[in-house]
Amino acid sequence: MRIDPRAARVIAWLLLAAVVFVTLSPIGLRPMTSAPPNVERFVAFAVVGFGFALSYPRHLVWVLVLIAGAAVGLELLQMLAATRHARALDVGFKILGGVIGVGIGAAVTSSWVRRG
Repeated sequence: MRIDPRAARVIAWLLLAAVVFVTLSPIGLRPMTSAPPNVERFVAFAVVGFGFALSYPRHLVWVLVLIAGAAVGLELLQMLAATRHARALDVGFKILGGVIGVGIGAAVTSSWVRRG
């Protein structure tokens, strides 16, 4: 199964935009799940990392830079929001999730190339 790269890119950027919105919006607008917040952070960035790895399989280093930069940048921007807080531990969960998501996405695209 192959994915249209243009569609994958649109989806990846929309996922990142959703994470930006949820991260920087007032806490009352944040979707609630029963998962602990660090699990939510990890999964959100894993999904974004996976989407970008599928979208840009030949640029994984830049994808990792984007994911890490987004995690750090969003955490710093939370310092400007009255209802949010920034913590180094949160950045760690976001980056770890993003790296694992990119790794899984890279493995998936690699298996497509081998089969192809």
